[in-house]
Amino acid sequence: MKKVHPDAEAALHGLLCDGMTIMAGGFGLCGIPENLILALRESGVKNITVISNNCGVDDFGLGLLLQTRQIKKMVSSYVGENDTFERQYLSGELELEFNPQGTLAERIRAGGAGIPGFYTRTGVGTLIAEGKEHKEFNGETYILERGLTADLSIVKAWRGDAEGNLVYRKTARNFNPMMATAGKVTVAEVEELVPVGTLDPDCIHTPGIFVQRIIQGATYEKRIEKRTVREA
Repeated sequence: MKKVHPDAEAALHGLLCDGMTIMAGGFGLCGIPENLILALRESGVKNITVISNNCGVDDFGLGLLLQTRQIKKMVSSYVGENDTFERQYLSGELELEFNPQGTLAERIRAGGAGIPGFYTRTGVGTLIAEGKEHKEFNGETYILERGLTADLSIVKAWRGDAEGNLVYRKTARNFNPMMATAGKVTVAEVEELVPVGTLDPDCIHTPGIFVQRIIQGATYEKRIEKRTVREA
């Protein structure tokens, strides 16, 4: 099966439908699949549930899909940099399933590993625990969290080859690798597409068996979400 596609639109062809669940990699604005997000916007797919650490900013990343009201529900851990998100959530237009960040990461990892649920102490005694099964282990209370999977995962890596083997850089490894394992179909975009055999096998973070389609991204802005500098 040929995995390499010429662009983001071609890579998503035949995979999208209204009401689907999509995992989108990245941490803040670092390591987000910029080109695939733009292709999602242009596709017009709607009523989607998006699983992602956050939802970009107002005019970039997943925030673009909020502007076009294509997202029905977010499963996230951080939503503090997006005014559009705030407005839509407070007005009842957008559903939100809020997670502690480590819990979200483990839910995705568990889903990719075929683990339906796990117990954690995080969130016990808070709103997060409401309606969830509680269980005691060694005198401590834990809550049951469910593993997460998606119809489609879109991830971004630094380098990849025609077999879909991926290498990430730095913070981009926070959510992309686990999301690549948890989608029924995973589409990856990379900054550099290299010949098979170029990547050191010991340095591959996502084996190609988890990736069905791959593109070399056309352009990358790599915006900084919040710039903090030291005063002179």
